[in-house]
Amino acid sequence: MDSAKSSPPLSLATKQAVSDAIPLFIPAFPFGFVLGLAITESPMPNAVGFLSSLVIMAGAAQLALVTLVGTASVFAAMAAAIVINARHLMYSAALAPLFKAQPRWFRWLGPVMLIDQVFALSMQHAEDEPDYFRRYYMVTASIFFIGWQFVTILGMAFGSFVPESWQLGYAPAVMFTGLVIFGLADRPGVVAAVVGAMVCFATIGLPNRVGLLIGAMCGVAAGYAAETIAERRTVAEAVA
Repeated sequence: MDSAKSSPPLSLATKQAVSDAIPLFIPAFPFGFVLGLAITESPMPNAVGFLSSLVIMAGAAQLALVTLVGTASVFAAMAAAIVINARHLMYSAALAPLFKAQPRWFRWLGPVMLIDQVFALSMQHAEDEPDYFRRYYMVTASIFFIGWQFVTILGMAFGSFVPESWQLGYAPAVMFTGLVIFGLADRPGVVAAVVGAMVCFATIGLPNRVGLLIGAMCGVAAGYAAETIAERRTVAEAVA
């Protein structure tokens, strides 16, 4: 009875999720628009390209997959998408203890909508009650999932009307930067986002948007290195 009284209402989780997710979606908007445009320019059928947003929902990996199809082998395109999404292994390891206390449907559905922003926001509520965490996670993930489909469709429909001078090719790097500006709190995540953004900006002129792959790989490596250093420092302080 006391624990029920001390637990915040689930409606608060919904309001908090909406308040947190919408500002963080703003930097992802141009990225989704670019993806929609890339789908229409790719030799991949538009329906198949859009299906990647429903099944994969990972901007950098999708963009690499869509742009490499037709210029590289299917295996190379798939390998690029897998490498870019390798950081999800770290996300999964961090979320696994939290998901153990959740019902089976959530353990199956939750990971499908796991992206950088959802991870960054949900980890800030790792200490909350399982019900509260689940509501917050699902509302946050749903906002990004629905929003991503919407902006992808906009890009497919109106991307060809956007002038080249707008330089939408910088959108992926802008999204990486937005992850830092709008609330990545853990140091490895900030390091990964900063390095990813810097490398994306530096390699923006490379063909087939291979800079996305390079930026993502550098970001993952930098984040892993930062996390390893932080863990060693914690162990050293504990021993001392």
